[in-house]
Amino acid sequence: MAGIESTQELDLELVKRVQRGDSAAFDLLVRKYQHRIVALIGRYIHDWSECQDVAQETFLRAYRALGNFRGDAQFYTWLHRIAVNTAKNHLVANNRRPPTDDVDAADAEQYDAGTRLRDTDTPERELMRQELERSVMKAVDALPEELRTAITLREVEGLSYEEIAQKMDCPIGTVRSRIFRAREAIDAELRPLLDTDSATRERTRP
Repeated sequence: MAGIESTQELDLELVKRVQRGDSAAFDLLVRKYQHRIVALIGRYIHDWSECQDVAQETFLRAYRALGNFRGDAQFYTWLHRIAVNTAKNHLVANNRRPPTDDVDAADAEQYDAGTRLRDTDTPERELMRQELERSVMKAVDALPEELRTAITLREVEGLSYEEIAQKMDCPIGTVRSRIFRAREAIDAELRPLLDTDSATRERTRP
């Protein structure tokens, strides 16, 4: 449970920073969750370029609504709902029938931004994003093979737990455990970077 609480605390801290006017903190949330959101939208929309557009719209909607986020739900659970609604609205707007069943969001409780965000980019923020991406890749590369495979199938390819269990020939419970442990390791890799960034901002704040 410690890993789950750590992820929640990390997300909530970033949300609070955004609410205080630090849009770069939202960029970090985008980088952390963009692959999961694109994979989720891909379960509704099969065209890659459309998925990217809908993902961007999802993050823009989340950014605009973040002032009302109070932490009653976990950030990813909240973001997941916005992504599903945005994908369905996109399908309806294009005269396509959305699926009647929502994509499973059971894992939500465990674990490019739009123009409005990019307009405020600085070299320092871009370096931070690049460092965050390197840290994520480093954490993924360092995972044992079974954890790396499980997290890749889930977050990059967007497979369900059942599909991953079939591919890896193991029980669903084992798949959930592997994905949780992978996310825990990635969060552990990211936390020092985010803590350093937060301390730097405190020192340079006028």
